[in-house]
Amino acid sequence: MQPSGAVRLSVDERVHDRHGRYGVDYPERAYFALEAPVVAEVREELVALVAAGRDVVLDHGLWMGSDREEWKVAGHRSGRYARLPYFPVDRAELLRRLAERNERKDALILSPGGAGRLPRRVRAPSDGDEEIIERDSF
Repeated sequence: MQPSGAVRLSVDERVHDRHGRYGVDYPERAYFALEAPVVAEVREELVALVAAGRDVVLDHGLWMGSDREEWKVAGHRSGRYARLPYFPVDRAELLRRLAERNERKDALILSPGGAGRLPRRVRAPSDGDEEIIERDSF
């Protein structure tokens, strides 16, 4: 999506750029306190970009429906159409992507145990309000 001109906003990468590596440069328990101001900043940046007519890709784990709803509301605050598609990914693919991301060391690095717990936290849309983009459809 970036090659077509979309702006990518990544919460984890900004936290990493500012504070270093999770569990190495700061204690794991500090992550959410360090993340909170970055989330607020990214949310405001997203609203401004969408209001200006830019396409934006948010790289942030929106595992729960309530999280997705918050960001949908933020997108609508821009006065423009906000779309929040859901891309279902099976456990094996999610773990493969997380392992690849850990190798880059450019964002939140998860231990194998922490990465293994992530799929259990994801809640797929079930109310019909969210657009689901099946893997083989693009």
